[in-house]
Amino acid sequence: MKIRRNHVPQSGSQYDVVLIGGGIMSATLGTMLKELEPDWSIALYENLHQAGQESSDPWNNAGTGHAALCELNYSPAKADGSVDVTKAININEQFHVSLQYWSHLVNNGTLRNPSNFVNSLPHMSFVWGDDHAKYLQTRYEAMAPNPLFADMQHSEDQDQISEWAPLLVDGRAQGQRVAASRFASGTDVDFGALSRQMITKLADDGVDVNYGHKVTGLSRDTDGRWQLDVKDRIGGEKRSVKARFVFIGAGGGALELLQSSGIPEAKGFGGFPISGEFLRSTNQEVIDQHYAKVYGQAAVGAPPMSVPHLDTRFVDGRRSLMFGPFAGFSTNFLKTGSILDLPKSVRPHNLLPMLNVAKDNFDLVGYLVSEITKSQGKKIDALRNFYPDAADEGWELITAGQRVQVIKKDPAKGGILQFGTELVSGAEGSIAALLGASPGASTAAPIMVELLRRSFPTRFNDWETKLTEMIPSLGKRLNDHPDLLAEVTKETTKTLQLG
Repeated sequence: MKIRRNHVPQSGSQYDVVLIGGGIMSATLGTMLKELEPDWSIALYENLHQAGQESSDPWNNAGTGHAALCELNYSPAKADGSVDVTKAININEQFHVSLQYWSHLVNNGTLRNPSNFVNSLPHMSFVWGDDHAKYLQTRYEAMAPNPLFADMQHSEDQDQISEWAPLLVDGRAQGQRVAASRFASGTDVDFGALSRQMITKLADDGVDVNYGHKVTGLSRDTDGRWQLDVKDRIGGEKRSVKARFVFIGAGGGALELLQSSGIPEAKGFGGFPISGEFLRSTNQEVIDQHYAKVYGQAAVGAPPMSVPHLDTRFVDGRRSLMFGPFAGFSTNFLKTGSILDLPKSVRPHNLLPMLNVAKDNFDLVGYLVSEITKSQGKKIDALRNFYPDAADEGWELITAGQRVQVIKKDPAKGGILQFGTELVSGAEGSIAALLGASPGASTAAPIMVELLRRSFPTRFNDWETKLTEMIPSLGKRLNDHPDLLAEVTKETTKTLQLG
């Protein structure tokens, strides 16, 4: 994609809405608002020279289609041995909202060629050993009765598992107990391609899309509008623009801008960056043998984003295979960020929460140290837990994106490290920001609906009819309405060509 600049902003330019960041979150909010309020003036500023190149990019994104079908951290075991599937149900509900919204965008012409951004791909959970197999059986028994998970399959038979994903079984000892759960209805999503399609359409519809422009600060004017300081990274020119509403959807860069806003709701928030690496296959014969997104159990002390998975992915129309992630640590908040991002984020209001998180997470620090020092050979050994016949050669190491996990105040502990997303909005409804990581991109549509509800309460009732056209299940739990679930699933499967 060429650098697109609909309009080179002049100092003093005023907009109804400014979107900071060119990833899936800004793309989703901008697309919703353009349909709800076509006369509103909107500008988007992206630091890089293309949309969807940071966390939305498929090579930077640890999970490309979180639906809680295979990710075991969303269905934890409780102390009594039972499995809590509440979070899995909630995330799957949200992913259905995103599917419905993308289906709507295909129908109205905003998105074209669904296979460019979403493809049908089975999701599997795979474990070995008695304790893990028992857990996975219990998880299956807890999930399968729910309408959302009605197509769930489960097996401990190696021959059956080999039919689903032969690389998991070939070369494995026959006596080893293994177990797998499978959903044939899973998907793989390229959020970078999705972001670029949406933002291209926004530009065509008159949104001022500006790549290579970095928002360096924002402040509230006496008239209630936000003033944003913007720097052109190519020419170096600095200017300021104003907006009635600002959304900070800048991934790891969101925290610094949120802090600069000075809103009370930003107090106490900090961030802990985690980086990662993947092994990517260069052997087409191996790539062709695996067709699934397979997740296992996280190592002791590992953050949820580091759950190992052997993943088929579709990027730029090409099928690929990768394994990981192997977690690491960098003080950058963005892959293209600065090593000063973490120290610069420390403020008096978040120092105590950050110190408490450091004190309470020595196991995480130990895990990160062990991952950083892991050799290529050790990484191949980890791969062989999933793929016993994996050769030493035929794998290249790639660097994934940065994830900034949310640190927030906690009355009991002083501060907690939160693995998830956090929508922070000003009480007066003129600014909002999204912090955190997974499930992130997969739940962009429901997150943006919630943002509209919080930030535009006087207009939301007028928007609900249109929003329900976009998302037929809006306000309803599909797990409680099996007929509606069947109806919307049939529609999204057909429209997104997932059948």
